[in-house]
Amino acid sequence: MRQSPSNRILLLLKTEGPQLAAAIGTSLGITGEAARQQLAKLAEDGLVAPVTEAAVGRGRPRQLWHLTAAGNQTFPDGHAELTASLLSALVDTLGSDALDAIISAREAETIGRYQREVTAPDLAGRVGQLAAIRTREGYMADSWSEDDGSILLVENHCPICTAAAACAGFCRSELETFRSVLGARVERSEHILLGARRCAYRISSL
Repeated sequence: MRQSPSNRILLLLKTEGPQLAAAIGTSLGITGEAARQQLAKLAEDGLVAPVTEAAVGRGRPRQLWHLTAAGNQTFPDGHAELTASLLSALVDTLGSDALDAIISAREAETIGRYQREVTAPDLAGRVGQLAAIRTREGYMADSWSEDDGSILLVENHCPICTAAAACAGFCRSELETFRSVLGARVERSEHILLGARRCAYRISSL
């Protein structure tokens, strides 16, 4: 199904970060003025907002458009409110040890499931396969090789963000899952829960 221009703009800002109106127009194959009209409508709905970036040297300030909190909420949230409520009730009823046991069981199941698909002989291939799995799960993932020889895995969306905010164990578990499945050194360099636009992982051979 063909997406509307407004949905394409939201997806572009989600995956590529803040953009100039002219750059958005170029990406969508429309004029900068048409892009600004779409952005104005989205701004009225509270989904996007402009941020003025200071000029470099003698250049003029630039106006970059970014997603608001409401704009981010247009993407899947994995039944966020229900999940957070259930986690809170679990801890209140059974204690934090019970939650830790559930996270550990989820980690073991996820590792086994990922390992059946992540089978490439080279690290770059395995990261690519992992990115494909994560994209299917709603994380909008991508990967590429860096100049220093490492590989960057980027996730532009977190469908379990509310659950992760309620329990940091989910984020720790994901990191350990990646390390186990890839057989590599994995460090998180950007983290949505710390205010970043995305989660990013720098991956290198052991």
